[in-house]
Amino acid sequence: MAYWLLKTEPEEFSWDDQVKRGAKGEAWSGVRNFTARNNLKEMKKGDRFFFYHTGDEKQVVGIGEVIEDAYRDPTAAAGEPWVAVTTGAVERLPQPVTLKAIKAEPKLKNMILAKYPRLSVQPVSAEEWKLICRMGGLKA
Repeated sequence: MAYWLLKTEPEEFSWDDQVKRGAKGEAWSGVRNFTARNNLKEMKKGDRFFFYHTGDEKQVVGIGEVIEDAYRDPTAAAGEPWVAVTTGAVERLPQPVTLKAIKAEPKLKNMILAKYPRLSVQPVSAEEWKLICRMGGLKA
């Protein structure tokens, strides 16, 4: 299993929206950055991801799961190279983990989120995953 971080504006699609989709999940669509798109292509069913609220919040709020591998993004125009994956909610973090807290943790100084906070889809190492889960009040 691989780990990821997916970023969203909570006003557009929030953790609560993800939870409401239930078992059918939701297409994670609308990604228009080639690096982020390539990361979506690498995601596989069963991979886990941190659900990250951008905007004023800037924090990891939940854990989700990829429930369908990459496919053509339904919001893309014909011939455009964009993809989507279907995502589902697993659990809310008992304590959200802020970008500020991540940047303040020396063990996370090389995390992509700390270096490139604007990238909307990014890989997370197993060590980073465990540490952020602990910071958020979960056993990893």
